Amino acid sequence: MLELAAISLRRGSKLLLEGAALRVHPGQKLGLTGANGCGKSSLFALLRGELAPDAGEVSVPPDWRIAHVAQQTPGGERAAIEFVIDGDEELRALQRDLDAAERAGDGVRQAALHGRLEAVGGYRAESRAARLLHGLGFAVGDERRPLSSYSGGWRMRLALAQALMCRSDLLLLDEPTNHLDLDAVIWLEGWLQGYPGTLLLISHDRDFLDAVVDRICNMERLGLKVYIGGYSAFERQRAEHLAQQQAAHARQQREIAHMRAFVDRFRAKATKARQAQSRLKALERMELIAPAHLDSPFRFDFRRPAAKPDPLLRLEAVRAGYGNIAVLEGLGLSLRPDDRIALLGPNGAGKSTLIKLLAGRLAPLNGQREEGQGLAIGYFAQHQVDQLDAAASPLKHLERLEAEAAQRGGRPATEQQLRDFLGGFGFQGDRATEAVAPFSGGEKARLALALIVWQRPSLLLLDEPTNHLDLDMRLALSEALLGFDGALVLVSHDRHLLRTTCDTLLLVDAGKAEPFDGSLDDYPAWLAARAKAMSAEAATSGVASNRAPSRTADGAASRKDERRREAEQRARLQPIKRRVTRLEAEIERLSTERDALERRLADAALYTDDAKPRLLGLLADKQRVDTALEQAEADWLEAAAELEALLQP
Repeated sequence: MLELAAISLRRGSKLLLEGAALRVHPGQKLGLTGANGCGKSSLFALLRGELAPDAGEVSVPPDWRIAHVAQQTPGGERAAIEFVIDGDEELRALQRDLDAAERAGDGVRQAALHGRLEAVGGYRAESRAARLLHGLGFAVGDERRPLSSYSGGWRMRLALAQALMCRSDLLLLDEPTNHLDLDAVIWLEGWLQGYPGTLLLISHDRDFLDAVVDRICNMERLGLKVYIGGYSAFERQRAEHLAQQQAAHARQQREIAHMRAFVDRFRAKATKARQAQSRLKALERMELIAPAHLDSPFRFDFRRPAAKPDPLLRLEAVRAGYGNIAVLEGLGLSLRPDDRIALLGPNGAGKSTLIKLLAGRLAPLNGQREEGQGLAIGYFAQHQVDQLDAAASPLKHLERLEAEAAQRGGRPATEQQLRDFLGGFGFQGDRATEAVAPFSGGEKARLALALIVWQRPSLLLLDEPTNHLDLDMRLALSEALLGFDGALVLVSHDRHLLRTTCDTLLLVDAGKAEPFDGSLDDYPAWLAARAKAMSAEAATSGVASNRAPSRTADGAASRKDERRREAEQRARLQPIKRRVTRLEAEIERLSTERDALERRLADAALYTDDAKPRLLGLLADKQRVDTALEQAEADWLEAAAELEALLQP
């Protein structure tokens, strides 16, 4: 078993653990939680042997194979599937030995190695790697693309697939869902449930933790405390402990009173009865979990919108897509104040396309998009994070918004009001005036959300807002959204956030966006049924294509019709094929440019005072390239999905 005894660990001058102990038995699945900066990733480095404890002993069975996701994202021209297969180091060693035996003409050695390859499933390795890639959202054919053609987020998926490929005894996963969509999260959840080894998992997704782990190890007060059960059980146990403290109890009651006042406002209106019921369920949960997060630094509320037209936004017979290729057709949607909509659908089906359409970032190919008078849209997507000014502070970002508001005749807020607001997002004191450049991904995401909240939107469009956010910030966002006095459209892989903030589920699939017939808990079953139906259809098509053509009297006419249909199909495919090829070239060009910038940014000489202007220029170039690469990758996925749909019989 894995055991830590009397461990003390420092990083620099910060003491992370002191006299900590932990025992993990084979086959256990442990979720590792704790505040940001408490040392979770350092503990993983300790288990991998990359760090040595300042005191105490780390005991890991010597014959255990340890798998983890590499921090450096892969690059180069190797095919993605070959990179994934590299995760099975024993298989690769056997393949190298077999090559050597074949060159030496050693038949006995070859026979023994072929037997060993069969025993470790070596002849099924490529199929196993392809299934991992498909489960993590890669389309058919992606496995042969070079690593350099993928953006950073997709490279992280490849690194995760490589870790899962390893036939490990101990699997260490640090935020594996950050770069995944909901479909891939559900698939990974099922894969980890069936994983036979020992799992240590760092995650800020409470539903994911509840489904996968059987214990929570919380890093608190320089120690490691294990709670039996998933994350919900941990919250209840910790809440019961903290609720015994009178001060904590008083603060909890203030939180509940705030939430109940909001629910009472909802219940007063018959038209909002459905939302009221949803908020009541959320409140019941808040009453249980609030004490477990009393030490959270995040507290914020959405300000009341300046205007709330009804409807806020209408789509009528809209056809949306890129170029002349439609991704969504026949869209009809009317968004009213207090609508709470979650978008579900397979990867590449068009959820982000619909969000961009609603945000006004994508014009309809046909149909009407009409905004209500005075509509203010708050739109969060990953490129918003990338477009933050690296040289400016959180306070400076907010002051710029206030300056724009003043030009429109608004009354600017004071610096203290701006600082108080930023404090609710964790930017207190000097942190509010520091440049954004060295901020972590979570800090940048918090700032991007803060800027949206400050602008008082009446329609909030959030595309994966929880990436890089920790559990405390996710809880604060859930609470704030419950009090948001406008409409919300949300795409997220965080099912807890979807469940507590959304009342309506809209399924985006097969070019349509229609109400989902079921609850969020029914969605995994829908995905499984869809995958089964597609497999059956593919098998049927394969059988039909292998049958001999029938001989008919009008065979020549039939062949002529068939040639005509084939010509029409080629005409339909040609533009989308050209677009896919162009986007692949663009992705490769941007990837090369990004890699060059990363190499330049690795130069230590850039981080001196004299080189600061050059550093800021390179950081700005890096942000520009990253944003363009993410957009090109998203466009490629949409185009590839469209091409795959057209190729289906």
